[in-house]
Amino acid sequence: MRIFKVLCIALSLLPPYALCQQISAPEPQTGTIIGTVTDTNEDAIPGAAVSVIAPEASDDAPVITNGDGFFVLKNLRPAVSYRVKVTANGFTGWTSAPVSLKPGQNFDLAEIKLMIAAVETTVSAVSQDELAQEQVKAEEKQRVLGVIPNFYVAYDPRTVPLTTQLKFKLAARAATDVVSIGGAAFLAGINQAANTPNYVQGAKGYGQRFGAAYADGITDIMIGGAILPSLLHQDPRYFYQGTGTKKSRVMHAISSPFLCKGDNGKWQLNYSSIGGDLASGALSNIYYPPSNRGPGLVFVNAAVVTAGRMANGLAQEFVLKRLTSHAKDQD
Repeated sequence: MRIFKVLCIALSLLPPYALCQQISAPEPQTGTIIGTVTDTNEDAIPGAAVSVIAPEASDDAPVITNGDGFFVLKNLRPAVSYRVKVTANGFTGWTSAPVSLKPGQNFDLAEIKLMIAAVETTVSAVSQDELAQEQVKAEEKQRVLGVIPNFYVAYDPRTVPLTTQLKFKLAARAATDVVSIGGAAFLAGINQAANTPNYVQGAKGYGQRFGAAYADGITDIMIGGAILPSLLHQDPRYFYQGTGTKKSRVMHAISSPFLCKGDNGKWQLNYSSIGGDLASGALSNIYYPPSNRGPGLVFVNAAVVTAGRMANGLAQEFVLKRLTSHAKDQD
């Protein structure tokens, strides 16, 4: 009886919160998920990122598979629905079915196979005519030293044939260029000084010589660069070779007045250039002074133009590309 009273007194002296304290229950033991990531050929995928998706967001960084594709996800709470997510460069992502662990369970997640990701490519279909238009636009920007037209040179080895419309467009562009007109004016001044052709002197004679020089250029460009190439299906441009031995490039250059590429891509006799030079010379008999007319005018003019084409071909192969604006854009 006395002992009981002592216990009661002792209990009455304890602080109230001490009576309310309870012993905490132990935390449930965490679980682990393991697995191996492979491709469809059963080859291991190292460096894949493996993470868990839980109802409550987690800031845990994903684990990375080792050289054998193996991974371990630790400290996972039991009785929680997890999904395992796997990603790897070049492969489609993979997500598991829900996994709920028991306390202390070591769960092996089998059959993690990633498929190679499909590469999506976009192919833009461009017709040959559209490509030819783009190439002509590029060629119309070609100028030696940024000034002198160099439109009739194909530097791009992938150049496609011109349509009839583009042949006339390129010829008109070259014939009406301000530098072409200026060149005819310059040549007329030289001819005025040399008193050839046999027009009168003074402003009238200069005007006649300018008209003759410009007419020579226009008829040659239009007939040899547009009309005959359209009728004969030939390409009026000079095709830059740029590679091979120096001898082969020289031969390619000096043969350009006599050989051309057909619209079918094959090399053939350059009827367009030869015919254009002869036709232009024949037409010059209409407006040159009577004392200058005759067969000699036709063949001399054609020979001069042909020699000029050879010299131009040599210059194109070895000099002018470096001096032509936008030529390097087509490499």
